[in-house]
Amino acid sequence: MRYRTLGGLRVSAVGLGAMPLSIEGRPDEERALATVHAALDAGVTLLDTADSYHLPGAEPGHNERLVARALETYGGDTSGVLVATKGGRGRPAGGDWTVNGSPRHLKAAAEASRERLGVEAIGLYQLHKPDPAVPFEESVGALRELLDAGTIRLAGVSNADADQIRRAHAILGDRLVSVQNRYSPAVRDSEPELRLCADLGLAFLPWSPLGGLSRSSLDGPSRTEGAERFAAFHAVAAERGVSPQQVALAWLLARSPTVVPIPGATRPHTIRDSAAAADLLLTAEETARLDDEATGGGARPAPVTNA
Repeated sequence: MRYRTLGGLRVSAVGLGAMPLSIEGRPDEERALATVHAALDAGVTLLDTADSYHLPGAEPGHNERLVARALETYGGDTSGVLVATKGGRGRPAGGDWTVNGSPRHLKAAAEASRERLGVEAIGLYQLHKPDPAVPFEESVGALRELLDAGTIRLAGVSNADADQIRRAHAILGDRLVSVQNRYSPAVRDSEPELRLCADLGLAFLPWSPLGGLSRSSLDGPSRTEGAERFAAFHAVAAERGVSPQQVALAWLLARSPTVVPIPGATRPHTIRDSAAAADLLLTAEETARLDDEATGGGARPAPVTNA
């Protein structure tokens, strides 16, 4: 396993997005725990969860409790594991995702998450999504209060644009350590945010990093797709004797030293395959082929090197 830096901490270059273990199509608990344990065995030290990762209408926190149980029942050392959770979204009956970024809600949600995770302080707490009904500075101000109170150790924002990242950084300073946005071979909307994170020294955590090769868990059960549009990823995979998903993660890691993808998994072998991407170093020629395809033949993105 190779490592990267997040808020001064050393974390695995590939994390685990635990969301699929608790939402629709989730595995039974035995397999879910085995999946997290397989990630830890593979050297993964960043586990991503949220209080809203549960079935619609169910009690919040299923995924956080699952991650806590997985760490408790793991036979090895977990002292170096960073658990990142998020607050500010909900899943009421019906399946819609709601947003609540009020300071009162965020502070209560963080305390509930801390209790479910069974920790004195949450390692990394992230605003799940900006709430258009609440001034952004007020939501980020709640993160600052949580930091000051010792409820959380580090803070981040998710689904944020470049302007919001700058505003959060102005409020939190170096205690803002991460941005978690959707970014993948198929979804490149957060290119400006990726570059800004490099400029500010923030870790960039792509969620749904296998878009184009696997669907997001938000869209339903994962499946392999995109063999036609993303033929180069499949070709490089065949040449290297690895999976296309592993190539996609290696490509993301090559985009910037700030990137720490958090692919989801529901089976031990899936996260073992993803974790192996940390050690798959692409050649310049391979990266150029993948860049060309990911941009649909448009202008090739320059690597983000100013970490």
